[in-house]
Amino acid sequence: MSDKYYATGRRKNAIAKVWLSKGTGEISVNKKDIKTYFPRDFWVKHAIEALSITDMDKDFDINVSVLGGGLTGQSGAVRLGISRALVLYNESLRSKLKPLGLLSRDSRMVESKKYGKKKARRGPQFSKR
Repeated sequence: MSDKYYATGRRKNAIAKVWLSKGTGEISVNKKDIKTYFPRDFWVKHAIEALSITDMDKDFDINVSVLGGGLTGQSGAVRLGISRALVLYNESLRSKLKPLGLLSRDSRMVESKKYGKKKARRGPQFSKR
């Protein structure tokens, strides 16, 4: 088996490229520490959920390159990428991750704007006078 594992995660318009390698538990996102990149604790916990479920918080050094979307989409993309990379490392982890939905892409996207409307469904403001 190789010592590096690569996987891609996507969510909304965000794409995360994840490299897993044996190490001490350091996680960097776009060459910054994960806690610096994601300022809210929720985003950090969401991104590394797969590691805490499989009890591998301190087993891997993770390098993530993420682009597109906002921070919520990016943390979801990182989560899927880490989950997929862990399954590449050890196939038996699939039985822990799959029932919790960590291996399926969240396909929800923003609905596109329609002509004659202000947003996807919100119509123009009505004025009596």
